[in-house]
Amino acid sequence: MANQTVIETHQLSRHFGTVTAVDQLDLTITGGEIFGFLGHNGAGKTTTIRLLNGVLAPSAGTARVLGMDPVVDGPKLRYHTGVLTETPSLDDRLTGRENLRIYADLFGVPIAKVSSRVDELLGIFELTERAAERVGGYSKGMRQRLALARALLHEPELIFLDEPTAGLDPVATRHVHQLITRLSREEGRTLFLCTHNLEEAQQLCDRVGVMEHGRLLAIGTPAELIRQTYKLLSLDLEVAAADLPLALAQLSRYSTLQVQTLNHEQIRMHGIARDAIPELIATLSAAGVHIYRVNPREPSLADVYFALHEEATR
Repeated sequence: MANQTVIETHQLSRHFGTVTAVDQLDLTITGGEIFGFLGHNGAGKTTTIRLLNGVLAPSAGTARVLGMDPVVDGPKLRYHTGVLTETPSLDDRLTGRENLRIYADLFGVPIAKVSSRVDELLGIFELTERAAERVGGYSKGMRQRLALARALLHEPELIFLDEPTAGLDPVATRHVHQLITRLSREEGRTLFLCTHNLEEAQQLCDRVGVMEHGRLLAIGTPAELIRQTYKLLSLDLEVAAADLPLALAQLSRYSTLQVQTLNHEQIRMHGIARDAIPELIATLSAAGVHIYRVNPREPSLADVYFALHEEATR
C-alpha cells in the first residue's frame, strides 16, 4: 500500500445532538505513513477513529479506508485495521496468553499460526515470563504492552494507536517508538497516531494534523508547520570576546532585529528570517568578527500546537 491512498475523507462530520465532534474533515493519508493526530481531549480524535473504522456512522460527508466505505464495509474493514484505544479493555480473569489467543480467533488468525504469532508478540513486548499470569495482576505498563500486542495480532495494514506509550517507562517507550518506525519503514504499514506527547509526534511522524473542537486547523510535516507558523527565528551567536563591540555595531544596522547580550562573547537576537541567516553571518565575518558558533533557536511542534490553539481560542 506504500504511496497509495489509504485514508481519504471529504467533509466528514459527526454530530451528537447540538455538539459537533468532527466538523467537515478533509484528510488524505498515504500508505506507509506515520500520521500524527494532535488535539486536546474532546477535539474529535477518538470520534474520527471510530468513523474511520465503521464503528460510528457519519452525520455528513464520506470516508474511504483501504478502498472501503466504513459504513457499508465496517466488519470487513476491521479485519484489516488494528486499534489501540487510550484505555484498552482486557479480561483481568484470563492470562496474558489467553487474552491474545481469544482475540486471535476473533481477528481470524489462521489456527495453525495462532500459537507462533502469540509467542512472537509476547516476546516482542517482553511479556513471555508473565504470559501465564492473570492480567488482573499486571502493571499499567504491562497492560499497555499487551493491548498493543493485541492490536498487531492479525498483522493489520492500517494501525490506529491512541496514546500508545501512556504508562510506559522510558525503556519501554523507546521500544514502542522503534516498533512504530519499523512497522512503517520496513513493513510498509500505515500508522495513525493520536498522542498528547508533542515531542513524540515531532520525533516519529511524517505529517501531523492539529484538531480543535472537531475542526482540522493545520496539516503538514512538523517542519512545514513550524515554518508556516513562525516566519522569524531567534539566533544565538558566540563570537570572540574582543569582537563583541564590533558585532553589536554591525547588528545595530538591522532595525528589525532585537539584540540581547548574554555575556562577554554570546549574543542572542530575535526576529530574523531563516533565509536571512547566511547573509547576516557573511556580513559579520566580512567585517572581521570571529564567529565560533551559530545556533538557530528553532520553535518546536509544541510551540506550533499552542500557537494554533491560542489563535483558535481567540
